[in-house]
Amino acid sequence: MSFSQDILTKEAIELLKKLISIQSFSKEEDKTADAIEAWFTTHDIPFTRENNNIYAKNKYWDDTKPTLLLNSHHDTVKPNQAYTKDPFHAHIEDGKLFGLGSNDAGGALVSLIATFTHLYLMEDLNHNLLMVASAEEENAGENSLRGLLPSLPKIDVAIVGEPTLMQLAIAEKGLVVFDAVVEGTPSHAAHPNGNNAIYNTIKVLEWFKNYRFEKTSEALGDVKLTVTQMKAGSEHNVVPSQVDLVIDVRVNDSYTNKEIADLLKKEAPCKIQERGLKLNSSKIDKNHPLVQSGIALGRETYGSPTLSDQAALSCQSLKLGPGDSTRSHSADEYIYVQEIEEGIDLYIKILKGFLL
Repeated sequence: MSFSQDILTKEAIELLKKLISIQSFSKEEDKTADAIEAWFTTHDIPFTRENNNIYAKNKYWDDTKPTLLLNSHHDTVKPNQAYTKDPFHAHIEDGKLFGLGSNDAGGALVSLIATFTHLYLMEDLNHNLLMVASAEEENAGENSLRGLLPSLPKIDVAIVGEPTLMQLAIAEKGLVVFDAVVEGTPSHAAHPNGNNAIYNTIKVLEWFKNYRFEKTSEALGDVKLTVTQMKAGSEHNVVPSQVDLVIDVRVNDSYTNKEIADLLKKEAPCKIQERGLKLNSSKIDKNHPLVQSGIALGRETYGSPTLSDQAALSCQSLKLGPGDSTRSHSADEYIYVQEIEEGIDLYIKILKGFLL
């Protein structure tokens, strides 16, 4: 027994329209959490709410079985200034559903909720199903999936819903952000100074530009290091004592974040300190039955350069969802309605291939 896929698909699109219409910046998701609660109440599915996270278990939960997590988030970033459309006006034009959060990650979220609801009443699944609609993903907040995990049952494998064009992201790069300082001697600009911090930065920037980490990854390629911010000086006639840099390092699955931090602190030609080490890379074995179920349906595997709530999980996890990652955080964000329809259909087929 199950809820009708066609009806659930239509309801999921309507839920996404409702979510778009509600402002839900990170830490401000209480009203979208209410809307998700209403879905579960309407479908007579018991749920638990912790802060703005909503989670539910399949009807025939069995503590002796392993657990598959289905997760996506309902918070959004703030709309950028390049928007020409109302970011909170959910509307369809030429098959595109426009609105903030439609692609990242509303389409994946409502598709996973519909999929979970379709499978909710099924018996004899080989895994329990745990659906989590999480908050604060965009800012990796304290009340995100990471903060919720201690309240959840043990998770053995996960699907994290993000826009992947329904291809199988079997690995995801981690992230370490570093603050670096290039020092020099402060002085009046009119006087000679052989230790100008700004000039000293030239060699440091060249070093970062040319630095390479030795280990590569089949799925994720090389570690990518990028200097993304510089700050120095306050007056035109004052040579500053230091230049502050920010370095963004996208970590493949051949290194731990700590290994990356240890290497840079040992080798970098300036003072450098990581901000945190919790956003680790993620992966799932290509031979895992969940991945193989997707491959059997013609889905391709790849490594994702973008970060998600996978970084909070210690189990094997797969990133998979409708929509295109290149649209995320863009102006006039949209997702094709057909992508949601196909996404729900593929989610259900992949999961049935894995669970039954």
